[in-house]
Amino acid sequence: MNKDFKPIKGNEKKFIKIKCPDCGNEEITYVRGSTEVKCSVCGATLAIPTGGKYLIRGEITGTFE
Repeated sequence: MNKDFKPIKGNEKKFIKIKCPDCGNEEITYVRGSTEVKCSVCGATLAIPTGGKYLIRGEITGTFE
C-alpha cells in the first residue's frame, strides 16, 4: 500500500469531496466504493477501494448525505 493513501476516519456521511493534491480539482465520490477514483483534470488517483471504505490521497473538503 502506498504511504500517500490514508483511511477515511470517523466519516459516516454518504458522499465526500476530495481535493486533488496535484492540481487542486475537487471530485465527489461515495464513501464506500469498489472502483478507483481518478481526478478528471490531471488523472491522478485520489481513492482506492479496500472492500470497505476508500483509502484516499488528498484532503476531504466536504461531506454530504
